[in-house]
Amino acid sequence: QALAEAAERWCARTPFQLIAAEETERRMDFYAEPGVSFYVLCPEAACGDNFHVWSESEDCLPFLQLAQDYISSCGKKTLHEILEKVFKSFRPLLGLPDVDDDAFEEYNADVEEEEPEADHQQMGVSQQ
Repeated sequence: QALAEAAERWCARTPFQLIAAEETERRMDFYAEPGVSFYVLCPEAACGDNFHVWSESEDCLPFLQLAQDYISSCGKKTLHEILEKVFKSFRPLLGLPDVDDDAFEEYNADVEEEEPEADHQQMGVSQQ
């Protein structure tokens, strides 16, 4: 129940909706337009297992790799941390700008600036 409430709070800040919460299966299904869906299997508090994230949509599944790797890495994860990872993974599918850490963005910006065509245009302008 507490996990479902945490999921609802997370959904309020994202395009996702919690469309089903199965207490017996400990499963929560999420959906967002345009057809992005996934589900989270929650561990039983006592057994110490990890959460499990999956999608029945073949289009969505590859995007979950980041979240799956994150879950299987060391340390206990909260539902909120996992949902944030999933949201970040799905940003391209949702048509949202990718928000990676700043270092990665800066690196990408440098690469874009160093394209040969762009350099020639800049040199042409500076010579005039």
